[in-house]
Amino acid sequence: MNVVVTGAGGGIGRALARRFAADGAKVVVNDLDAAAAQAVAAEINGIAVPGNVADEADVQRLVDTAYTELGGVDLFCANAGILTTGDADAPDADWDKAWQVNVMSHVYATRALLPRYLENGGGRIIFTVSAAGLLTLLGSAPYSVTKHAALGYAEWLRATYSHRGITVQALCPQGVNTAMMSGDGESASRSLLAAGALEPEDVAEVVAKALDGDSFLILPHPEVAEYYQRRATETDRWLGGMNKIQRNFFPAGS
Repeated sequence: MNVVVTGAGGGIGRALARRFAADGAKVVVNDLDAAAAQAVAAEINGIAVPGNVADEADVQRLVDTAYTELGGVDLFCANAGILTTGDADAPDADWDKAWQVNVMSHVYATRALLPRYLENGGGRIIFTVSAAGLLTLLGSAPYSVTKHAALGYAEWLRATYSHRGITVQALCPQGVNTAMMSGDGESASRSLLAAGALEPEDVAEVVAKALDGDSFLILPHPEVAEYYQRRATETDRWLGGMNKIQRNFFPAGS
């Protein structure tokens, strides 16, 4: 199997690259941090293609390189993402960056992949969306909004192309012990997720098992399915519960 993983210099992406390589796959490792991408590639005997997933030319180069070096791409893991905290008053630059990385990077990847996948009879794409795309993340409007958009795009792709051999899946974990969880930003959001946080390797294990099927949602935290159902069927009650959490965990007036 030939695999491309973006954002693979650390966290979930690195764990995915390691797991796929351990299972015998040939892996192309992408990350904005060139040194990190090269280190992971060296570790797993993969191919490092550093680049910015928010730049369409870089994404096209990544896909072109994978096809040149490996002869094809069976699985593309659009894993790179950023957590931008803040509310409606977050700077436009933060909203724009979140949109480019969390949404447009997926559009750029599929623009490069779909013509080849359709010509060759199919392929698989996994978007790392986050449970925030199914639910929300208090304390981070840009992240929540862009992850909802990423989920919407993944759903559209699945509905549009599944009959043509293209399998699209959405990986939606809650807290995972990565740099995103330990970095600067809204500590209350992170504290809410910390109790049930998984290790990146746990997420990679769930993804590896998900490759045996084609379920759209990949949920490393099984309880997210119940939360998602409540959100859909008891919307007002669910929103009331989220607002209660907002009042209890976040500063007054936030």
